[in-house]
Amino acid sequence: MTTTHPASAAAAADPAAGAAVKAADRAHVFHSWSAQGLIDPPAIAGAEGSYFWDYDGNRYLDFSSQLVNTNIGHQHPKVVAAIQEQAAKLCTLAPGFAVDVRSEAARLIAERTPGDLDKIFFTNGGAEAVENAVRMARLHTGRPKVLSAYRSYHGATAAAINLTGDPRRWPSDTASAGVVHFWGPFRYRSPFHAENEAQECERALAHLEQTIAFEGPQTIAAIILETVPGTAGIMVPPAGYLAGVREICDRHGIVFILDEVMAGFGRTGRWFAAEHFGVTPDLLTFAKGVNSGYVPLGGVAISAEIAATFDQRPYPGGLTYSGHPLACASAVATINAMAEERIVENADRIGETVIGPALREIAGRHPSVGEVRGMGVFWAVELVKDQETREPLVPYNASGAANAPMGEFAAACKRAGLWPFVNMNRTHVVPPCTVTEAEAKEGLAALDDALTAADAHTTGA
Repeated sequence: MTTTHPASAAAAADPAAGAAVKAADRAHVFHSWSAQGLIDPPAIAGAEGSYFWDYDGNRYLDFSSQLVNTNIGHQHPKVVAAIQEQAAKLCTLAPGFAVDVRSEAARLIAERTPGDLDKIFFTNGGAEAVENAVRMARLHTGRPKVLSAYRSYHGATAAAINLTGDPRRWPSDTASAGVVHFWGPFRYRSPFHAENEAQECERALAHLEQTIAFEGPQTIAAIILETVPGTAGIMVPPAGYLAGVREICDRHGIVFILDEVMAGFGRTGRWFAAEHFGVTPDLLTFAKGVNSGYVPLGGVAISAEIAATFDQRPYPGGLTYSGHPLACASAVATINAMAEERIVENADRIGETVIGPALREIAGRHPSVGEVRGMGVFWAVELVKDQETREPLVPYNASGAANAPMGEFAAACKRAGLWPFVNMNRTHVVPPCTVTEAEAKEGLAALDDALTAADAHTTGA
């Protein structure tokens, strides 16, 4: 395989080609989550490992993993080769057939999921995985409602967007989807006025119990939670919380769904984040890191009890591209490469010995840093105007001039060759799970420098 090495990105610069790509994009591509006339997407020429570069020769260290999905980095040669080999053998086949590579992908995933989640329903991505998990739960229980947390993201399709607990839900919220939101634990901005993690856990569980009581437990099919909420802020749940939710679900006959679309496949330093907390859900959704997004793929891992519901009763759902051979081949190669190269262990080590300690040091130097939190290569830096009051650096869901401080911070990162993941008043440190110690330190140094732009907007600056 021939690729442009990151160091030679400048030598391969071709501004005219970049201008042509941008012109075609402007003419024909309709971008997600965007006011089309207000965006200027950069034209990207190539990528490898932890870096990507544009046609002007600018190289960026990818501290976003794109959308927190390129867990094995860009252009991993083993995965690229597997896609090529599968394309030469069998490009596509309807999901009603048994295909070797689909079966192998399912086996490898089932080997790594907790408990008895041994049946895999494949989808094209995370949102469809959530849609089908909710459908399975409703059919299994015969109940209509699903509970999900504020400060969450579950996807942009019909049920998934209603389950989502951030402002992206608002334009599509029908208020008739059978969804009830509740507050999950978040000690730094506790809605429960907790003084420590144990109180936060206890009070969050009591709040959930009360919500269930007032909604009627006999009406609730499922509770869905991101094991570690991602886009909403990488809020690691306190010890005992997920186990407490599991107990509540068992007591009321409610299906427990864990959304591991972002947190799964090495991101937290484990194959699945549920391993950190010793819990097994009834359904587990995945996507993103299962094959680093090389070909669209997601799915639902299903418990034996729920799978048995559909032994003699047809499951009323499916997709043309469910278990697509090219996608499954990329998943097989990804999982095998992660195991052979100890990529999950690398994510754990880098988080424990490099990212975590460095972020805590950075927090001590910058008045704009309110809190750092995370695990593995899954970290958030909460930016504030005032460390004492914890006022966010920008208002909730800010845009335009109100979001200027975060815009200035992001621009400073990019000038330094660092591509950040910025959401609301946070920046997330989410490099590929393959990131090296040297690359992590390079990115953290750039982040440290860029935070001076945020410091300028703090109280007393």
